[in-house]
Amino acid sequence: MKRLSTRHLIGIKNITEDDIQLIFETADNFKEVINRPIKKVPSLRDITVANLFFESSTRTRVSFELAERRLSADIVNFTASSSSVSKGETLLDTVNNILSMKVDMVVMRHPAPGACVYLSQRIDANIVNAGDGTHEHPTQALLDAFSIREKLGDVAGKKVAIIGDILHSRVALSNVFCLQKLGAKVRVCGPPTLIPKYYADLGVEVSHDIQDTLRWCDVANVLRIQLERQDIKFFPSIREYHQYFGISKPMLDALDRDIVIMHPGPINRGVELNSDVADGPHNIILQQVENGVAIRMAVLYLLAAGN
Repeated sequence: MKRLSTRHLIGIKNITEDDIQLIFETADNFKEVINRPIKKVPSLRDITVANLFFESSTRTRVSFELAERRLSADIVNFTASSSSVSKGETLLDTVNNILSMKVDMVVMRHPAPGACVYLSQRIDANIVNAGDGTHEHPTQALLDAFSIREKLGDVAGKKVAIIGDILHSRVALSNVFCLQKLGAKVRVCGPPTLIPKYYADLGVEVSHDIQDTLRWCDVANVLRIQLERQDIKFFPSIREYHQYFGISKPMLDALDRDIVIMHPGPINRGVELNSDVADGPHNIILQQVENGVAIRMAVLYLLAAGN
């Protein structure tokens, strides 16, 4: 059996194109499983997975938990707000206490970039990064690329635009790394205040023109404006952001071809996407959600198989 080149999924930067293709091939098989009447397989029976979420999450946490249940794993759910972290316990002490209960794998979301790297150097369990601060969110990038492959047949050679709040997004960076490894052309688009200067050094195009970007791309992956991460104002108002960077149905109708609309969720309707776009025929947003379970099943299965 083929195996991943790493014991952990910390970030897309740390895996190879062969790893990504192996995850996709495995996810293809698991997608068939989750569409069967009996949706469970015993692949992770006797494996215990701890879901450690130090930040609030709905989609990612539920998707991981469902993937684990589909694989017949035993699950321990942990949220920081109801734990000893709120009493001052350190990350390492928290995790070591959980691991002493014989946990095999840890899925972790943490507000600090690099928290998963720190943990992987200190504990024996497999680590899956479910998002670390504004750094990386590897399984989201994998499911996004998998969804493009499913819709368009291949990722190589496709033009993919990542639009919106690049500065505060962990999805953007992981997507750039993943898409480039798979041979796509990548452009980021948004207000100058929301695109970090270092993106120009990553080999991606940078644009502040939404109309030109929509004409250029085959796929528009639209990111949420993360107001909860913004300590200062990066644009005058939500209304003005929507006026200059929001996507509406007339904008898509004016293009000379159809493009694919994606969004990692949750959507701010009337801000980055109008409802007629979010619910329209161009989008594959719900397919992304479905593919997220298959991709996370594949990642957990392959990491466990490596042991």
